Amino acid sequence: MAETNWKNRTIWTADNLEIMRGMNSDSVDLIYLDPPFNSNANYAAPIGSKAAGSEFKDTWSLSDLNVKWLDLLQKKPQQAALWRVIQAAQNNSDKSYLIYMAIRLLEMHRLLKENGSIYLHCDPTMSHYLKLLMDAVFGRREFRNEIVWCYTGPSNTKRWFPRKHDTILFFGGEAFNADAVRTAYSAETLARRGRIEGTRSVISPSVNTQDKRSIEDVRAQFGDGKIPEDWWSDVPVLTNQRERVGYPTQKPLALLERIIKASSNEGDVVLDPFCGCATTLVAADRLGRNWVGIDISPIAVRLVNERIKADQPDIFVDVTDRVDIPLRTDLGKLPPYNSLKNKKILYGEQGGYCHGCEEHFKMQNLEVDHITPTSKGGTNHIENLQLLCSYCNSLKGNRTEYLISRLAGMKALPKLPDGVNPDA
Repeated sequence: MAETNWKNRTIWTADNLEIMRGMNSDSVDLIYLDPPFNSNANYAAPIGSKAAGSEFKDTWSLSDLNVKWLDLLQKKPQQAALWRVIQAAQNNSDKSYLIYMAIRLLEMHRLLKENGSIYLHCDPTMSHYLKLLMDAVFGRREFRNEIVWCYTGPSNTKRWFPRKHDTILFFGGEAFNADAVRTAYSAETLARRGRIEGTRSVISPSVNTQDKRSIEDVRAQFGDGKIPEDWWSDVPVLTNQRERVGYPTQKPLALLERIIKASSNEGDVVLDPFCGCATTLVAADRLGRNWVGIDISPIAVRLVNERIKADQPDIFVDVTDRVDIPLRTDLGKLPPYNSLKNKKILYGEQGGYCHGCEEHFKMQNLEVDHITPTSKGGTNHIENLQLLCSYCNSLKGNRTEYLISRLAGMKALPKLPDGVNPDA
């Protein structure tokens, strides 16, 4: 289990993929992410709100996908399963979104401790595909719950039932703090279970006095409350104007507090790689967890400072704001990336074929290349290395997109690479 290679209360303004590549493996206890939903819409905070200036695009196409990520899947053990999910998508927009998510979920899997938990927040637009992606990355046996967060509100539709719920996919979680998230039994429930003496409105006059027990007796038997089912209707959407900052898709603190209490302990590390208006970070700080956040917008840095300072003015500690890629410290001493040892391993894995033009070469005519350049967070680990012929290597340079740039504009994804069993 690796130590973190960043300070507590750090937030990065950058693409989360590049930052996560530089973070130590097995260093995070809990990940919560509220990524784009593939809603085919663009979002912006209203002018005058605390989050004014924040915006993000939630529309996807293969042309702006950075198809380069497909190539990064080729060296992952989950490749065949991920490929099947991506191929099953109905259109290029869905394929683009799933590739974007797959490559990031793989990094989150690497960062999560063996007994850690991950909660992915989505809606019915892509929840069924994302469940399959998470099955492929984390393993079906690690699935714990499909939590339905349901809420009420106005709706103008008359063509179907109003869509008033989100889905939260929960994987992992060997340590689950059931007692930390119990909700209090109602007086009616306690009366029904224990025929409690002294609860006026719920005790039937016909109840025999000798069957009555005190509230303390019943609580001793049944506990202070029940563990919430996997449908949550007791956490309302944001109605508290003091909490609302105007950020698009902002989630309530109560929702994150329940998740953090259930799947982490004080001092544990919580990561939100799409931290937005920093609700996860505020909740984690309030509950005594260490936290780290990443967001593409610099608005997140200002909001987390403002919100934590308002929430805990007496103990506020400034947030560390970074834009650089962290340097991993968990890899130990690795051989030079272009060592003969690495070259022999890669030559055997690739069967002597260049990963660019796919032509066969003798080993001495192939060069070791970083799949993800070191300038983008790539390491010298064998999983980030490949063999290219000299022509392909010179053409690629320090760009990650060359190897599959030839796929740009295709209406369908390429066939599964040779040697990968789709039924594996």
